[in-house]
Amino acid sequence: MTTAFVFPGQGAQAIGMGRDLAAAFLLARETFEEVDEALHQNLARIMAEGPESELNLTENAQPALVAVSMATLRVVLKESGRGLADLAAFVAGHSLGEYAALAAAGTFGLADAVRLVKARGQAMQKVVPVGEGAMAALIGCELPLAQEIATAAQATPEGKKEVCSAANDNGGGQVVLSGHKGAVERAIGIAGVKGVKRAIMLQVSAPFHCALMKPAADVMAESLGKVAMHQPAVPLVANVTASHVSDPATIRAQLVEQVTGLVRWRESVAYMVGQGVHRQVELGAGKVLTGLARRIHRDLDGVAVGTAADVESFLKSL
Repeated sequence: MTTAFVFPGQGAQAIGMGRDLAAAFLLARETFEEVDEALHQNLARIMAEGPESELNLTENAQPALVAVSMATLRVVLKESGRGLADLAAFVAGHSLGEYAALAAAGTFGLADAVRLVKARGQAMQKVVPVGEGAMAALIGCELPLAQEIATAAQATPEGKKEVCSAANDNGGGQVVLSGHKGAVERAIGIAGVKGVKRAIMLQVSAPFHCALMKPAADVMAESLGKVAMHQPAVPLVANVTASHVSDPATIRAQLVEQVTGLVRWRESVAYMVGQGVHRQVELGAGKVLTGLARRIHRDLDGVAVGTAADVESFLKSL
């Protein structure tokens, strides 16, 4: 069975994530210690004990999610006795999960990955003052209609133009919009008129994946330029193109573009299915991507692996 390994993005974090894995496997504990050392921070304690408000800070949530994904992957590889290329034809990650995917494929090391996403989280948080930006999920809405709604919402009552654009095309009729708070609020109103089933504001700290993030993209261009990058062991299916890539220079450029660009998750999954993938294995915290898998393609088998029991079950399926 042709398999893709996928890695979750922000929002999947929860207090206690990785605890079960660390209790069962020394390698998982060592992975969390490696992350703490790279960041000069006791992130493992925050993951295990909280408080939730501290874990949910973008600069903590992003490296924490990469840490759990990589701990899970390392345990799976060691316990199976196989390499990544023996188990997966592609890797992909939702937004920040793309960094976990690239670390999994050896494009850069874990220490570089968590330092990069911490810098990414700090930069994304700083560029738009709290309260000025917002994100909203449109449920029962496909991308073309969401883009139409976003464009219509850009005009202010005073005749000015604000940012509002599609940020995540998650699949299963779920599209997330991002931009100035007023524009996103107008989009929710327009969505109701357009017959969208449900439109809800999201509890986020910044408007990710829109033009307001351009200063953060500049920071990431500088940070990524300092990191050595290698060809991945298996191709990455990139968020911004929904197609596979292996060239390190191209990957670097696409990671910069990803900060402001649309996360084309629905298309990415469809692309992998078109390349012969029958099973999607989500490595790390939560089951968000697994839940989306069959909503995107009915014949795709989605499996979530994030606990010791999940690892055992997955290994039996090989």
